[in-house]
Amino acid sequence: MGMPIFRFLVRKMWNTRWLTMSTLLGLIMAVAFTISIPMYADGALKRVVVQSLKEESKGLPAGSLLMSYQVPGGSKTDRGGLDQVDKYIREEVPKDIGFPYDAFVNTRAIRSTEVSPEDPTKVDASRTRTMSIVTFSNLKDHINLTNGKMYADNAQDGVIEALMLEEGMYRNDLHVGDILEYPVYSGLDIVLRVKIVGSFEAKNAADPYWFQGFEGLMNSFFISDKAFNVDLMQKQSVPINSSSWYYAFNLQDVKTSQLSPLGRTLERLNIELYQRLKDTKVDISFGDLLKEFRIQSLQMQTMLFTLAAPMIAMVIYFIVMNARQSLSKQESDIAVLRSRGASTNQIIWIYLLEGVVLGGAAMIVGPFLGWFMAKSIGSASGFLTFVDRKSIPVGISFDALVVGMLAVVIAILATVIPAISYARSSIVNTRRKQARSDRKPVWQRWYLDLLLIVVTGYGYYLLYERQLLTFQSGITTDQLQIQPVLFFIPALAIFSLGMFFLRIFPLLLRIIRWIGRKTLPVPMYLSLTQLSRSSLAYYPLMILLILTLGLGVYNASAARTIDLNSTERTLYKYGTDVIMQTVWEGSAEVTPPQNGGGNGNGGAGGNPNDPGNGGNGGANPGGAPGGSPGGQQQRPTKIIYSEPPFEIFRHLDGVDHAARVLETKGNVVVSGKSIGQGMVMGIDNVDFAKVAWFRNDLFPVHPFKYLNLLGKYEGAVLVSSNVAEKYQLKPGDIISIALQEQPVEFVVYAVLPYWPSQYPDEIPFFIANLDYIYDQVPLIPYEVWLKMKPGAKVAPLMDQLTKAGIELSSVKDVRNELVVQSKHPTRGGVFGILSLGFLVSVIISLIGYVLYWFFNLSGRVVQFGILRAMGLSRKQLTVMLLSEQVLTAGLAIALGIGIGKLASKLFLPFLQTADNVTTQVPPFHIVFDSQDTFQLYGVIAVMLGTGALLLFWQIRRLRVHQAVKMGEER
Repeated sequence: MGMPIFRFLVRKMWNTRWLTMSTLLGLIMAVAFTISIPMYADGALKRVVVQSLKEESKGLPAGSLLMSYQVPGGSKTDRGGLDQVDKYIREEVPKDIGFPYDAFVNTRAIRSTEVSPEDPTKVDASRTRTMSIVTFSNLKDHINLTNGKMYADNAQDGVIEALMLEEGMYRNDLHVGDILEYPVYSGLDIVLRVKIVGSFEAKNAADPYWFQGFEGLMNSFFISDKAFNVDLMQKQSVPINSSSWYYAFNLQDVKTSQLSPLGRTLERLNIELYQRLKDTKVDISFGDLLKEFRIQSLQMQTMLFTLAAPMIAMVIYFIVMNARQSLSKQESDIAVLRSRGASTNQIIWIYLLEGVVLGGAAMIVGPFLGWFMAKSIGSASGFLTFVDRKSIPVGISFDALVVGMLAVVIAILATVIPAISYARSSIVNTRRKQARSDRKPVWQRWYLDLLLIVVTGYGYYLLYERQLLTFQSGITTDQLQIQPVLFFIPALAIFSLGMFFLRIFPLLLRIIRWIGRKTLPVPMYLSLTQLSRSSLAYYPLMILLILTLGLGVYNASAARTIDLNSTERTLYKYGTDVIMQTVWEGSAEVTPPQNGGGNGNGGAGGNPNDPGNGGNGGANPGGAPGGSPGGQQQRPTKIIYSEPPFEIFRHLDGVDHAARVLETKGNVVVSGKSIGQGMVMGIDNVDFAKVAWFRNDLFPVHPFKYLNLLGKYEGAVLVSSNVAEKYQLKPGDIISIALQEQPVEFVVYAVLPYWPSQYPDEIPFFIANLDYIYDQVPLIPYEVWLKMKPGAKVAPLMDQLTKAGIELSSVKDVRNELVVQSKHPTRGGVFGILSLGFLVSVIISLIGYVLYWFFNLSGRVVQFGILRAMGLSRKQLTVMLLSEQVLTAGLAIALGIGIGKLASKLFLPFLQTADNVTTQVPPFHIVFDSQDTFQLYGVIAVMLGTGALLLFWQIRRLRVHQAVKMGEER
């Protein structure tokens, strides 16, 4: 029985090969998209784990594991236990951890003691030297002898040969050939004789072999393993003081699936050590960090799956739509099979077997496409922006395969369950069902669309009240919080609003038909009649188009909004491309009492290279020779600065423009009353216009208008609007700001809400002319803002400045900050998932549309033949079918785009975190990129064009004498 069913299945799949291929494509998409998330999370976390372990382990390599045995005071060494634990650590621990190691070292030491020279004439005996005897495993491989020779493995004539660190010998005033007496206490009356036979230095000081550093080894005699274990411990029963075992495991290839078992192994390690030898414990482990990374891994995957869930659901819906199309075409065949003796179980088994075959094929092909998708996610730096950077290490893991299999099982069940109802139908039931094809679908009869709208509305209310924005797997990228719930609820909104539209769709058709019943041409009237009578048949396609295009618009807008707002916040924070702070030379001036003489330092001269500041003449033009009169009380010291050359910055390679920008705090006085501190920014207005980053919509008028105002009067000041509103300041008002304890008067020329790099909610800002400030007060060091040419690097600038004798104290490059942000694994994951989701939406909608119309047209050949036989021309038939496309697909497309934009405007404002809704600078704004819209329109044009071509092709091949015959539509 197996082979006949299999042959029947092959013939059935071949006869419906286009539907079979599209279902297979949907399954491959579902597997690939689903499997790419754990693949990406696994690869991204490899990088994060290694980086974080390096940072967290205080300079030790990632995967450092340190175990130690410390003998309690006065205890004898448990030789058997020590050998047992040593064997376990050397042989079993690496197997249990399961990763290769870059370094292993076992150290042993006896208790340190005060040593004395055997021959006081050769060694200074007056110095106190506290030394310890130690042994390091495989020491020979990690040192270079700098003097003398290597130690012997055995004691020679009762003398133990030892090496010392060269620096240690120098500190202890010891030399090669010196013999020292090393008394051993703890109940033994033994004096060991230790001879220094050589000195050494480490081959590589950064080698993890030297995990404990060198400072603690300066007072150590290094002897061979054999001399320590046999001559000291075994023959003379010298008790060991401590022993440590250190591994540097290489975790480069760690997988997220290994984090939990590895954590459990490390937790168990303490118990295993203690059972073999008491007082043995783990000192340094990466177990706790692995737990943290496991949580991070789950959070990242949860977030990415939540982002991807609507798209995965859409792909499964596409598969179900295909399955229903296939079943509706085969409904009569199933009924005939039932009437000829086929059991319900046999028919279900055929469809289940078909699902298993297609699912198996998808599980073979899907992981390869998923691997490519995971790589694409890893190279995403923005929405639909993929950069050629070093990609993350991506591999197929067991977790990924399980997730892919789960997606296949869900998709197969979604296609097989409808087949069960078809398999139970007899011919009579089938004909009855076909006769009642205008019956409303279940979701309309039970008002599920209205229920989902209520649920969506409640979700919006909770978001508005900030009650859902507490999901901890949301990430914060430069104050921008990405909450998965902000992608789930909008998807529900798009779906429910789309279904609600389909509820009123037949009513709209009836209204249009009633309005145009006397004026509409025959083809249009026939279209409306066809749609009114069989609108149910168009619901699956319309829901698919609304969902795919709505999600495409929302995801595109969300990604652009996240990307642009995050980028703009960073650009605003810096204000320009590169900020350099030069080192200003200054001399101290002690200001005498009012009746005192001048200061001998004189004033700091103006910058000869800068015509704007050349006439300054010095910060203290009245300074005169001679110091302060003796015996008088002096005021606090002030620094008189000399301005470094500025003009050189304008001519640096790669620099477009340069500007001097002073930022300093001052005490603000309005109407004789102090209102607190403000941030005074002194600028050269023409230069500042060329270097600063402005977002024009932040200002009531173009920002250059404000810079022009500064150029009209040297004492002009631009004031932040929050201070102006609080103290009723208006243009023309005079304010005073104390700079360097000296009041400077300004005239308010304009009030504005924002200014590059200024945060008015933290401290109000005042923008003034730099030269005017320098005319009034001593020089204050300023920053240099640089506008760079595209692709220009900062490092060459620093070299040029060093050669010119200009020293820099700090350099800030906004482009580096943006690159660091773009490389964050979670950020890349978000943009990658949204980009792939958008592309999958586009592909699914295109394929779904073309297939739907292909089968819709091929199933209505008889109807077309009858219409042609009744006198309808080819042209009229074409107009009729094009009208159907416009009224169904066209409306669904317009609605999908409209609902997507509505969802964006409703839900994207919640991307702001709860604590920065009012204080976010610059203010949050929603972005609709015309490029994305044009891409969607391009896909829609291809969809409609393909549909029209199918239509023309179907009508062209129509033969009336073949169509008008007895039989059913196939």
